[in-house]
Amino acid sequence: MPVVRAEALTKVYGDAKRQIHALKQVSISIEAGEFVAIMGPSGSGKSTLLYLLGGLEQPTSGQVWINRTDLSTMNDDQLSQLRRQQIGFVFQFFNLIPVLTAQENVAMPMILDGTPRPEALRQADLALEKVGLSARAPHRPAELSGGEQQRVAVARALATNPALILGDEPTGNLDSHSGDEVVSILRNVVDQWGRTLVVVTHDPQIAAHADRIIFLKDGQIVDENRLKGQTNADRIREQLSRVAVS
Repeated sequence: MPVVRAEALTKVYGDAKRQIHALKQVSISIEAGEFVAIMGPSGSGKSTLLYLLGGLEQPTSGQVWINRTDLSTMNDDQLSQLRRQQIGFVFQFFNLIPVLTAQENVAMPMILDGTPRPEALRQADLALEKVGLSARAPHRPAELSGGEQQRVAVARALATNPALILGDEPTGNLDSHSGDEVVSILRNVVDQWGRTLVVVTHDPQIAAHADRIIFLKDGQIVDENRLKGQTNADRIREQLSRVAVS
C-alpha cells in the first residue's frame, strides 16, 4: 500500500495577470520502505512537490493521500497533528531551536503533541542513539558542527516513528564528509528503521543511494529511474544534464 500518493497535482502562484505554474498535473505513488529522490533543474518544482506531499502547502488542484487520508479533507489543526504524528521533516538549514539542547530539540515535537516530558526525552535519547549522537545530547546547536546539527534534525524526524520522512536538500549546507555521514544515516532510515523517505536534492551522491529517482522539469515529471545498486553518481549527473537541456 502506498504511504503517500498524489493525483494530478497542480500548483499555481500569482494572480490572473501573472501566473507561475510550479507544478502541472503531477501524479506519483510511493510505497512503504522506499527511498525516492526528486531531482531536476532549479525552478523545476521539486520543493513545491515536497511541500505539497507534506501538507505544508495546498495544491491549486489535485489531491494527496497519506496512508489513505486525503489531505484536502483536513483543516489546519488536523494537518498540523498529522504532520507531527506521521511525517518527519529534514530541511537544509536544520531548523533547530538555539536555546535548547540536542535532546530537547528532538523531544520538542513530541511534547507539543502531548507526550509527557520524561517520555519525550527518553524517546529523544533513543533517536539520538540511532544517529550516533548520544554523547552530544546535552549540547546546544552552537556547540555542534553542521553535520551534527543535521543528524539532530534527522533524529527529530525519526523520534515520533513517522511513516514518512521528507528531506529538502538535507546535505546542501554541509561539507562533503558531513554530507556523506548524513547520506549513510538516511539510507539506514529506510534499511534499518523501515521508514519511507522522499528527498529533494541536487546532489547525485544522495540520489545514487535511492531506490528510485523522479526527474522534474518545468513542473512536470519527465523521467524516472529505478536504480538500487545499478548506477552511480556520474551516470545520474549525466542524466540530470540531459533533462536540463531537453
